[in-house]
Amino acid sequence: MRHPADEPLHAPYDSQVARRLVTYLRPYRRHMAGALGLLLLLGAAEATRPILIKHAIDDHIAVGKISGLWVPAIAFFGLLLFELLAGALRTYLTTWIGQRAMHDLREQLFDRLQRLPIPFFDRNAIGRLMTRVTTDVEVLNDLFSSGVIAIIGDLVLMVAIACMMFAMDWRLAMITFLLLPVIAVVSFFFRSRMRDAYRDIRRWIARLNAFLQERVSGLSIIQLFQREENSRREFQAINREHRDAQIRSVFYHALFYPLVEVGGALAIALILWYGGGQILQGTLTFGTLVAFFQYLHKFFTPIRDLAEKWNLLQAAMASGERLVALLDEPTEIDSGVGHGLPEPRGEVEFEDVWFRYGPDAWTLSGVSFRVAPGERVALVGPTGSGKTTCASLLTRFYEVERGRILLDGMDVREYPRDELRRRIGLVVQDVFLFSDTVRENVRLHDLRIDDERVRRSIDAIGAERFVDELPHGLDTEVGERGRALSTGQKQLLAFARALTFDPPVLVLDEATSSVDSESERLIESAEARLLSGRTSIVIAHRLATIRSVDRIVVIHHGEVREMGTHAELLAADGLYARLYQLQFADQGVPDSERVAGAR
Repeated sequence: MRHPADEPLHAPYDSQVARRLVTYLRPYRRHMAGALGLLLLLGAAEATRPILIKHAIDDHIAVGKISGLWVPAIAFFGLLLFELLAGALRTYLTTWIGQRAMHDLREQLFDRLQRLPIPFFDRNAIGRLMTRVTTDVEVLNDLFSSGVIAIIGDLVLMVAIACMMFAMDWRLAMITFLLLPVIAVVSFFFRSRMRDAYRDIRRWIARLNAFLQERVSGLSIIQLFQREENSRREFQAINREHRDAQIRSVFYHALFYPLVEVGGALAIALILWYGGGQILQGTLTFGTLVAFFQYLHKFFTPIRDLAEKWNLLQAAMASGERLVALLDEPTEIDSGVGHGLPEPRGEVEFEDVWFRYGPDAWTLSGVSFRVAPGERVALVGPTGSGKTTCASLLTRFYEVERGRILLDGMDVREYPRDELRRRIGLVVQDVFLFSDTVRENVRLHDLRIDDERVRRSIDAIGAERFVDELPHGLDTEVGERGRALSTGQKQLLAFARALTFDPPVLVLDEATSSVDSESERLIESAEARLLSGRTSIVIAHRLATIRSVDRIVVIHHGEVREMGTHAELLAADGLYARLYQLQFADQGVPDSERVAGAR
């Protein structure tokens, strides 16, 4: 059964994944050409060394001719020195290429994540996405930094050595190559099994990260309800599966690599048997046999290296599949025209809006209401009635299925997304603050917003007292998710953030539900001054906080049931009146006081 944290893969072929990944090397093709040139020179140098040994043995040592032996010796030393310098340069160049390519890939992945629609994150665990950008990219980094060039280098060296072996003695060369079909069959046999093993590894790493991210974020709940042992068992199960997947990959590699070693040993035995007989018959020189052993070692060393790189390649292909799948995720469709936009007045209108999150029941069914410029309208209703969905559709976090939403007389789908969200400020109940200073959490690193503007917003919302009391004022680090601040203080900063960007429309989604009484009074007193002339849509469960709005829209089961002022809706004795009475009944307020207060 597929785990919810597992993303579906379209199982592209190796060649398709490889072509996509190679595109990240194209900007550095000149450097690649330089690295390949060094590889050719290194291959030629390695293929030349056995010839020098053959020449030294046959032309000097075997015949007792010492004079002139220094020539192949010095040439041999010169080749070793060249290989040392060229190898170091090649290693640096290939690592440089790999790091640059991975830098570009990470940036593209991060850019893609920022432009993916909100529904994508609703169905994908954050920890798993973190695995894509970190662990999977690091696997590719190993391949790009060493694997790709090394594989090409090994292939070049094998071709060069094969040519030299055939030129030296084609019969010995044929004996050597008799074992290559066996090695090819073994490689094909292990290919799919190793790929499946590495797919499992990548999948279980993603689950591990997703599980850890969720449990660490909810650690207080786990400890409060004493679920540590249960979480430990769940982690053990996932970790066990990851361990078993790793062991399966090691098992296949442990079989594959020795089989290649056996092939090399058999080749040496055959050459020793046949070559030794040819020397005894006088048809083969001792120097040729020694050179052939040198070539044989150099020929099977790349094959053994390829066996190692095959291990890396299978891991990289498994990671590459997931990265390609993420890069192919469709981003938010920005159908905005970008010209002929109306002047920002702040008029909002819902016209017969229908929406659902899945194929099941509709979340909104024919919702229609209008908010005039500068008007303050509250959306109220039971939990799950669709109030927050209205805000999400207005900001185009989700798209309307039927009907339309107008902003200043123009369908929101015709606005460029950046312009639409520039005109709408949103303050939600679950405030998110970044691990940064108070200043940057208010202006979000928008350098066009200076300290004076940030300070005006903080002062206007009444948050200057607690900000000034912080150790470093605006330069105080708030910590991860604002852990250094209270819930009410975080809400005040979120309110100041929205005001700093000065949107014509302000949406407050349960913005004061987690604020203490003092902070709530600060916000309510600021609203009278700051929301004057600004369209505001207030979503609230606490009906006491929205009695001063101009109009109230009551939504129930995704439909607009009532509209009117606070007094009108109480007088109508409908759904709003029942909600209002239930809330105040929980506070122990007598009916007579509630009615008098309403009047």
